[in-house]
Amino acid sequence: MAGTAGRSGRRPKPTARKELAGNPGKRALNKDEPVFTPIKGAEPPSWFEDEELHLATVMWQMTTKELCGQGILCVTDLAVLERWCVAYEFWRRAVKAIAKQGNVVTGATGGPIKNPQLTAKKSKSRK
Repeated sequence: MAGTAGRSGRRPKPTARKELAGNPGKRALNKDEPVFTPIKGAEPPSWFEDEELHLATVMWQMTTKELCGQGILCVTDLAVLERWCVAYEFWRRAVKAIAKQGNVVTGATGGPIKNPQLTAKKSKSRK
């Protein structure tokens, strides 16, 4: 039996999303679900600019515009959004490096080794 007892299967859709969709399942909605106040907009973290994370800044602006437009971005989501934007930036950098250097590079001893950027790309694509 995989997973944790009582937590297997698909995660339930939040009540707010069900209400936006018009409650297509016509089931009773969870009235005890915590309610978070949506935000109207958020500026990218200042450290994005300090660390020259330009693509992360662009992704932040595009994503917050869409999520705020739907009224589903809350203060509690900002840390997750920040991490996602940074992971996306690093994933794109890894993809560019792999395209430039190839899958195999020369190691310290002169022999061929797997490009370390492949591991970085794989780990960032999981986040």
